[in-house]
Amino acid sequence: MKINKKDFNVAGQTIQISPGEMIKTLRELKEWTQVDLANKTGISQANISAIENDRVDIGKQRAIIIAEALNVHPASIMFSDYIEVAS
Repeated sequence: MKINKKDFNVAGQTIQISPGEMIKTLRELKEWTQVDLANKTGISQANISAIENDRVDIGKQRAIIIAEALNVHPASIMFSDYIEVAS
């Protein structure tokens, strides 16, 4: 099989986003308030705010709980800085 360079796309740029920023973005895409997310996860609104503002580490268990509420894979929150965007 012959490989043709034209068959491939150039990689996009990597964006830097923290887990807290990713949670805030996902929450806002669903048009949820922090209170809405708190009610769906059992995590207090104060802790949601602290996580979104990177004042506390999210931790594995909270990442799983929040990811389930947001209907995303926990890795999309924990490893959000590995996302590539098309240029």
